[in-house]
Amino acid sequence: MSVRVVVWIVAAAMALALPYAVLLSGERVQSHGLLWDFSKGLGFGALAMVGMQFALTARFRRMTHPFGIDIVYLFHRYLALGAVALMLGHFGILYVWYQDALGELNPLEARWELTAGRLALVCFLALVVTSELRKRVRLEYELWRYIHVGLAIVGFAAAVGHVLGVGRLTADPSTRALWLGVTLGWLALIIWVRIGKPAQQLRNPWRLVENREERGGVRSLVFEPQGKGLSRWKPGQFAWLTLENSPFGLREHPFTISTPPEHGDHVTLSIKPLGDFTERATATEPGAIAYLDGPYGAFSIDNHEDAEGFVMIAGGVGITPMLSNLHAMNARKDRRPVILFYANANWDDVAFREELADLEGELHLKVVHVLENPPQDWTGETGFLDADILARHLPANATDYQHFLCGPPPMTDAARRALQERGIPLWRIDSEIFDMV
Repeated sequence: MSVRVVVWIVAAAMALALPYAVLLSGERVQSHGLLWDFSKGLGFGALAMVGMQFALTARFRRMTHPFGIDIVYLFHRYLALGAVALMLGHFGILYVWYQDALGELNPLEARWELTAGRLALVCFLALVVTSELRKRVRLEYELWRYIHVGLAIVGFAAAVGHVLGVGRLTADPSTRALWLGVTLGWLALIIWVRIGKPAQQLRNPWRLVENREERGGVRSLVFEPQGKGLSRWKPGQFAWLTLENSPFGLREHPFTISTPPEHGDHVTLSIKPLGDFTERATATEPGAIAYLDGPYGAFSIDNHEDAEGFVMIAGGVGITPMLSNLHAMNARKDRRPVILFYANANWDDVAFREELADLEGELHLKVVHVLENPPQDWTGETGFLDADILARHLPANATDYQHFLCGPPPMTDAARRALQERGIPLWRIDSEIFDMV
């Protein structure tokens, strides 16, 4: 585990402990019993988790780099579930054992600070439910983002108002001042994410200069910087794309950069239309103005300089980060061995197959195509990528290779299990887990 990983984990623990440190710094109040104090502790813990959410979604590159932003966003998701669980515990204990303290539940008659607490609980419950069920109810991604951000801000403001309004544990002037300072820090994060970062992007637009067709319905969109290009860009990373919209809006999606930095400052995003945003993006004409926020991600050969070789397992449009890494290896004359397993439904749908064939002739690269519905004269692998196919092509020393997985979750999950059964340690397996179509 790297030093930066440890530093960020310790920083996260300190941030979660901060509200308790603030409370303990002031004058101690009389306890009303262990269960009462435990309920209050759950409430402050939930608020700390909520405040941390704004840091996790701020896309600070120094924070996301050691883990990969996909892992940070996964932590964001589970932390939100934990925060709601603590809120429910806080309210539930009071509702069962201390109903008098809750006062009137009718918001028209209840004290405002108690209504604020209940509003916060409702907002965060709605936030979690809409996030977990978004695809099941077919909620459009952009609409969900507006709902998500709105509920988060309203819920957070209501929660802070509830704590300050109740005031029993924050009535001491020094404690209240410290608590307000913590709140202002969280507020600064919100302002940076929603105003500061978009303002930076607005000063650095990009222009779409080419929209070309690839196999399998994929379109490659080439963007030219109108100001500064991407900084500290590594092959295999991705960027958030805002296309023909203001960066102050929420109409952005993450896409892998399918070309390496060695090819110049133009950025190519290869996109398959799988939803509303991607449908619009792939139909965009050259000349359109765009904004890119990036690069992000740790899915790069640059993070594994000690690897003796690479195994890359891709499905469909999941080939794009592999392609970027392979082009980087070719530009650098990197002749470490690479075995690429590429799963598709049909031969005609295999995106970049000619490009891969060219790279196969220039690199120490073996491409293993796996087709679900092969043509009649096909002599390669067929069906779904499984342990038997991997066993037929992986060398005995594959445990010393770094493994990259990108594609549909069922395929990558099966591949990960098969690799682990072959003795590949988890730290030798990288995967992209974004699912934001």
